[in-house]
Order: sequence, then structure tokens, then C-alpha cells
Amino acid sequence: MGRRRGLTPEDKELWARIARTAIPMHPERPKPVETGLRPAPKPVVPRPPLPDFTIGQAATTRPVAPVPHFPTPAQRLAQQPLRMDHKIHRRMAQGKLAPEARLDLHGMTLAVAHPELIRFILSCHDNGHRLVLVITGKGKGDHGPLPTRPGALRHQVPHWLHMPPLSGIVQQVTPAHYRHGGEGAYYVYLRRSG
Repeated sequence: MGRRRGLTPEDKELWARIARTAIPMHPERPKPVETGLRPAPKPVVPRPPLPDFTIGQAATTRPVAPVPHFPTPAQRLAQQPLRMDHKIHRRMAQGKLAPEARLDLHGMTLAVAHPELIRFILSCHDNGHRLVLVITGKGKGDHGPLPTRPGALRHQVPHWLHMPPLSGIVQQVTPAHYRHGGEGAYYVYLRRSG
């Protein structure tokens, strides 16, 4: 059977009957009457003239928007209320107390470090340790085109320590003394087990 081209006379008559009964979905809008006139162009608003400037003249300065200040993890921890004995806290802050255990997360990814931190803190609490040291490292400063916060672990570890399952056994988190790592480490003071 060959292909037919076009409609047969019967098909054309059938189509004409259907087209007469159909209601258009989008009736034609009336076309605007052309008057032969084009719309007037929008008026050009002149810019104010620039002030005269001579070579060597000091330019006027604009006020500089203040750069937002994001507190460091150490500053955020310092703002938290003290939940431990103030004498022990002072000795700890001065680096006079030796941590009973330490965990070095330096160089780990967030995905690896989080479960390792949980395991370490729970284990230390079960063993009756009170003061432990968590080393995060200071982080590398990436000076690319977009500003980034260096030290993802340094920023994330305090949050993890204040979230379940660790929030119930962690009494205080403070930045470590420079002898124990300074800004790249945290003292974690645990509640008594038992």
C-alpha cells in the first residue's frame, strides 16, 4: 500500500464539519489598528556632569563598609558559661593540668573524624578520665578568590562535642594552652562516670 498525500475529499468534508462545531480555546484577540504612527521614543535622562578633576588632586573617599567579624572557635567557647570548678578551670587554662588521654584528628576528613571523636570520648568517659585533649590542627589558609574558613575540624569539633551522644558527658570545652597545641587543640573536661 502506498502512502497517500493530503486528505481525501471525504476527510476534508469530515474535518470541515468538526471545525464548525469546535469552540476555540484561545479566541483571537483583536489586532491593534495601525495608524501609521510609531510610539514616541523614551526620553533620554541626562547624567549629572562629573566634577572637574586635575592630575594630582586627591580623590574623594567613600565610606568603606565594615567587614563582618566572625568569632573564632576560641572566642565562641570563651563566651559560654563556666560549668566546672573555677580553680580547676584556671589551672587547665594555664596548661598546669596534664590531659589523661589525647586524640589527634589532624589531617582527617570530617567524615572520618566525627565517628573517631565519638568513640574516643565515650571510651575515655568509660575509663574514668576527666581531662582529655583533642587535636584538630589550625587548618590551612586557602587564599583563593572566595573567602573560606580555614580549619574545618577546628570549627566543627566544638559543635560535635555539644551534640548527642557526647553532650551528656562533656562538661566543658576550652581551647588548649599553647603547650598542648594552642588554637589547634581543645581541652575536653568530662563529667564523672558512674
